[in-house]
Amino acid sequence: MSATVTVLYFASLREAAGIASEQVHSGAQDLRAFYAELDTRHGLRWTPAQLRVAVDGAFARWEDEVRDGSEIVFIPPVSGG
Repeated sequence: MSATVTVLYFASLREAAGIASEQVHSGAQDLRAFYAELDTRHGLRWTPAQLRVAVDGAFARWEDEVRDGSEIVFIPPVSGG
């Protein structure tokens, strides 16, 4: 099944992608495969083990399916104090 979703990029992922957000059409089966597509496209430097993923404002699992119309956010580690 294919889906069109909005992806938001924050912090170092925004820097790597060179954009803050984009609409993406994907046939990925789950969020892990979808992130792999984005990594190939943009050269993102984090692995899924280093990131959190949220869908429509709630944390999700990497095994969750990519649903049409969703807003997906990949959240990199952030340091600060």
